[in-house]
Amino acid sequence: MINSLREILHHYFNLRTDKTLEAETIARIKADASFRGANLWVLIFAIFVASLGLNVNSTAVIIGAMLISPLMGPIVGMGLAVGINDLELLKSSIKNFAVATLVSVLTATVYFLLSPFKELQSELLARTAPTLYDVMIAFFGGAAGIVGIASGGKGNVIPGVAIATALMPPLCTAGYGIATGQWMFFLGAFYLFFINTVFIATATVLGVRFMRFSFYQEVSVEKTRKARHVLLMVVVLTMVPAGILTFDLVRKSLFNQSVARFVEAELAWSGTQIISQQVDRDQKVLRVAVIGREVEDAQIDAAEQRLQDYSLADYHLSVIQGTQSDSLMELVGQLESSKTGYMETALQQSLQIRELETSLNGYERYEQLSAAIRPELLVLYPQIQSFSLARTIEQRTDTVLSTPVTIALVNLHHNHRITPDETLQLAAWLRARTEADSLRVVVANH
Repeated sequence: MINSLREILHHYFNLRTDKTLEAETIARIKADASFRGANLWVLIFAIFVASLGLNVNSTAVIIGAMLISPLMGPIVGMGLAVGINDLELLKSSIKNFAVATLVSVLTATVYFLLSPFKELQSELLARTAPTLYDVMIAFFGGAAGIVGIASGGKGNVIPGVAIATALMPPLCTAGYGIATGQWMFFLGAFYLFFINTVFIATATVLGVRFMRFSFYQEVSVEKTRKARHVLLMVVVLTMVPAGILTFDLVRKSLFNQSVARFVEAELAWSGTQIISQQVDRDQKVLRVAVIGREVEDAQIDAAEQRLQDYSLADYHLSVIQGTQSDSLMELVGQLESSKTGYMETALQQSLQIRELETSLNGYERYEQLSAAIRPELLVLYPQIQSFSLARTIEQRTDTVLSTPVTIALVNLHHNHRITPDETLQLAAWLRARTEADSLRVVVANH
């Protein structure tokens, strides 16, 4: 059964079945490790693109820059050189890696010195505090990279590794730190770049050995052991600061979770609402501001006794309430009242505007209707010289009621008349034509 299981595992996990010719893989890596001519110009352009992406906080632009960046070439070259004992390739890769790093940092520094926008963005801040998670990303990304290269670059392995390991953004952030004089930014970002470099190269060394690449030259057992010790020392020393930062990050996360659980479970007093909470780590005080019903001292003391259940035994609970909270409640009430008043005023103004718009539309309608009727009217009554329509309100002296009425003002040519019957016919025609409920015709000689 063990043999069957071994055969199944060998069938599915054997890398050498997809492995291309070693000579082709090594030639490809050596070509990518060279930094001169086109490769160097592509790197410079990619650095500018990545710096722009970091400057405007655009993730899409940063990803694009990582896809076109050739920075992985010399890093994989160093790993391959160590894995196959090729000293000349190692020297060449280290030299090209140094040139690429220097050019990248200088390019980013020049960009951020010239850029008018120097505000901190989240994409910049994300590259200043590396942790063990970045170590694992670099290692597994490097492992995927060497497997993809050795199998002829199948699928989207290489572009995916370039995005996941994010070699470009830390160098750009380091350039930002130099340009703005923020040296902690430079150190944090360059440390992240160093982590990516070391663990991509380490994964490449292990991948080459695992896939049994042939040694370029035989090396004595003593030198091999010494090389392993040096590699192990570099890996450990690189991981130590990241481990410390990770421990601090996890500790802070657990502490914040404990505080949140304590506040949610123990400070849910009836009739009160927590408006803010603050932790003073120096004085070991958890300050909570509440509004609403006053919390008794006995309730506060009981809650403070339960701090130890949330790993907060060395902290003191301080509850801010009383007149300050009452004043705050009154202020909130005033703000709500003001908000309601403003909303009512805005609604009234909106209704007034709507009424004015309706009236204005009425006046515009009669102007347009008058212009449309005039040609027809001149055909029916040639004695009419000019004609106009207007909407008005008729106020009577014998009643308080007012009646809306449409007035048709007709001006006749000199020495022309219009009979009363014609006036009645004209009024009837205009009433039907304008669809007016009440219409008066006023005839005047010009």
